[in-house]
Amino acid sequence: MATSAERIRAYKGPALFSLGLRPFFLLGAIWSAIAVPLWIVTYALGPDALPVEAGLDFHVHEMTFGYGGAIVAGFLLTAVPNWTGRLPVCGGPLVALVALWIAGRAVMLFQPGPVWLPGAIESAFLVSFAGLIWREVIAGKNTRNVKVAAAVSALAIANMAFHWTSVMSGGMPQIAIRTGLAALLFLILLIGGRITPSFTRNWLGKRGGAMPAPAGRYDSAVLIVSLAALAGWAVTDGTPVASVLLVAAGLLNLARLARWQVQRTLAEPLVTILHAGYAWAAVALLLLGFSGLFPEVIPRVAGVHAVGAGAIGVMTLAVMTRATLGHTGLGLHAGWATVLIYVLVNLGALMRVAAAFQEAAIQTQTNIVAGAAWSAAFVTFAVVYGPRLILPRSSRSL
Repeated sequence: MATSAERIRAYKGPALFSLGLRPFFLLGAIWSAIAVPLWIVTYALGPDALPVEAGLDFHVHEMTFGYGGAIVAGFLLTAVPNWTGRLPVCGGPLVALVALWIAGRAVMLFQPGPVWLPGAIESAFLVSFAGLIWREVIAGKNTRNVKVAAAVSALAIANMAFHWTSVMSGGMPQIAIRTGLAALLFLILLIGGRITPSFTRNWLGKRGGAMPAPAGRYDSAVLIVSLAALAGWAVTDGTPVASVLLVAAGLLNLARLARWQVQRTLAEPLVTILHAGYAWAAVALLLLGFSGLFPEVIPRVAGVHAVGAGAIGVMTLAVMTRATLGHTGLGLHAGWATVLIYVLVNLGALMRVAAAFQEAAIQTQTNIVAGAAWSAAFVTFAVVYGPRLILPRSSRSL
């Protein structure tokens, strides 16, 4: 039977569809760069400023399920074959998945009738993708990653709940949104908690000295507490028990991160940014918890933006840049353009969180600048990394 690498080498179609990360990282970055400015226009000028649907519901949904779903798909379609020994999805099946994702973005933007149709079309991608991940994990007898498949399923179910609630009762589907964000944040803690110390160890191995602590019972305990905290937040946001669990999870994850030797990685931003993304996840848990315990001091939206703009934004770009370099034959080193991407996405996240603490008049201006920085990070990714995602594998360095 052919290996994953042999299957990829044997593929003769467009390079864009030879590996899951190629189309989904590129399209996800482009969509993020477009969707945020669309929302900023309606945020600054009113809901009727554009002839398309780009209001708050659109913004929240597309950043969580549209962008988030694309990057999770790109990463897992590339990683799961390595985990399971199964053949990668490429060619026609990958084109079909990408087409489903694009159709979802189109219907969310243009909202064709009847009222149930956009949700039905848009939900098809994540449902299909979750089914695919379950098939691969089960067929590959890869029980270790059942929790990954479960998190993807939670994301798909939350997405369907978002549409169902919107159609049946209107308003912002808060539980569905929190569940979607919780699923993405758990994936960051789970997978980021694997790759951050692993890639750090690989890089430090050439230099000697102290290494990241090996995974053990402490890491498992942290994930259990984090899962309980995120589940509590998704269903019972703001309750004392959920809030205390979130604070405990945030502190435990900060302690987990401190065991991975981040201070020794500063010479290579490609490694350091993984630690930054994980730090955002821990800070997001703390802000969510403290906003429930002290709502008069910590605005709830500060924690939500620490999850979305911070943890999800920073960690996804950290993974996107590194995986693109590795899988397209480029050296694992962050050049100036890559460093610029990291600076812009962190700046956008910091400003987005800070805006929650400002007065309304200043908050609007801060959010506009934050959105511009965020979009600039993804535009830079698309410009710098897009050609490598479209073209065949190369040994040329960036």
